[in-house]
Amino acid sequence: MEQTSPNLSSKSTPRDVFLHLLVIVLLYIGMFSLIALLWKYVDVLLPDQLENYYRYTNASAVMKNSISSLLVVWPVFVFINFLIKKNEKKEIGKRDIKVKKWLLYLTLFIASLTMIIDLIMLINNFLDGSLTLNFFLKVLVVLLIAGAVFGYYLWDLKQESDNNAQVPKLFAWISSALIFIIVVAGFFIMGSPTEQRAKRFDEQRVQNLQNLQYEVINYWQAKGYLPEKLSDLNNSVTGFSEPVDPKSKMSYEYEIKGDLVFNLCAQFETDGADIKNQPKDIYMNGYQENWQHSQGRVCFERTIDPDYYKDTVNVNEKPVEVIR
Repeated sequence: MEQTSPNLSSKSTPRDVFLHLLVIVLLYIGMFSLIALLWKYVDVLLPDQLENYYRYTNASAVMKNSISSLLVVWPVFVFINFLIKKNEKKEIGKRDIKVKKWLLYLTLFIASLTMIIDLIMLINNFLDGSLTLNFFLKVLVVLLIAGAVFGYYLWDLKQESDNNAQVPKLFAWISSALIFIIVVAGFFIMGSPTEQRAKRFDEQRVQNLQNLQYEVINYWQAKGYLPEKLSDLNNSVTGFSEPVDPKSKMSYEYEIKGDLVFNLCAQFETDGADIKNQPKDIYMNGYQENWQHSQGRVCFERTIDPDYYKDTVNVNEKPVEVIR
């Protein structure tokens, strides 16, 4: 009577469930992070002028989250996948355990459904006249990533031996190299960590200048004349205190140019027009350009329109300092 080798019929162990479930979850996180990252690259480099503005806001935040996920998730995914393949090589029956089959077929289902929905959206946008290069590249990204996952795991399901043991290693090396290149590209598109920190400092400077502008106008409305210096805006009742540069802790520059004209100046570290620092937003151009800045010392000249505030301004004479 022919006996069956125990290696040819293995049962799932808790360790198998843990490894296969973890590797599939890591794969999903990696896939969606990669798609989100590439989509933001497309949005920043090739913006679609008919898309809603929120697609272009917080582009850096999405890219940073996606890059962080890939840098952690993908190496762990490759390592866990290596452990699974090593285990299958020792015990051939592990190739056919039910938990692996269920999870791989679920992955094939999700990948195929993703590609089908992606193609439906492509045709729908073509019929709607919205088939732009931006959208086409996003569709292509989803098709390539979902197609690669579908093809690899379909191949893996059909393997009954380790005759093609080099294919998983090749897949891991190629995918890891591509992800590395894509992540490195992110530093050129959104800027290095040092540039991101400098950008946040500049964002705080702009916000401080906006608050100062608001308070100067309030001061003019209440008194009928501009403050002599920024410290005049300090108010213990409202709680306003003159903000300073977040890095140097120096006061911002303020200059009166006329009865209704004043300048607010700051020293900026980045160029606000740089695509890495300010993704283009067609719905917010007026607001953004009102505070657009280059690198270095930049002054914003503001002219108060008295007709705009005529119902709220108190016209008073500016007090004259008496020298005794």
